[in-house]
Amino acid sequence: MKSRKEILIDELVGYLLGHGLSDLSLRPLAEALGTSARLLIYHFGSKEGLLTEVLDSMQTRLRQSFSSLIEQRASPSARPLKLFWDWAIARENYPHLKLLYELQILAVQNPAAYGQYLQRNASNWSVLIGTALPEAERTPAMVTLLGAVFDGLFLELMSTGDRKRTTQAVLQFIRLVDEAREARPVMPRKTTKASNTGPR
Repeated sequence: MKSRKEILIDELVGYLLGHGLSDLSLRPLAEALGTSARLLIYHFGSKEGLLTEVLDSMQTRLRQSFSSLIEQRASPSARPLKLFWDWAIARENYPHLKLLYELQILAVQNPAAYGQYLQRNASNWSVLIGTALPEAERTPAMVTLLGAVFDGLFLELMSTGDRKRTTQAVLQFIRLVDEAREARPVMPRKTTKASNTGPR
């Protein structure tokens, strides 16, 4: 059975999904949830503490959802970026990801208030992207590149609502990466010189 605080976190996630973060204020938030600002302070300490716990809870659920998808994927050769994209734009996940990107934009605009969330968010998703990559490609540069491509296209989707075009762009990027991989020259294996110390 969930505690009162856990129930509040679920309700707060629902509120933030519907109202966003930009004008968040404790009193209207408490009224909307049928509680009091004093009770929210009791459970979370401050508005910042509330945001920290609620957003961390939401991110934990999302990471668990994607980790489960990675474990259950039918084909190990499935492209991680396409897997991540399809999962992110699914109806049950898109509003949550959109809220995290709103937080990212606010953090850039107001780092004093939101910067701590931005850093933690970036670190968490970098780790998750890395786990989806084949071990040979699990480099900081590749994780950063895939994250940046995903960020740009997701923000484009948020701005335009054009799922078809942004998904086509994901597929085009994957094709470019595959073509570059296939065109890369294969380095000859080093051969070991025969030893002259053996029997003659």
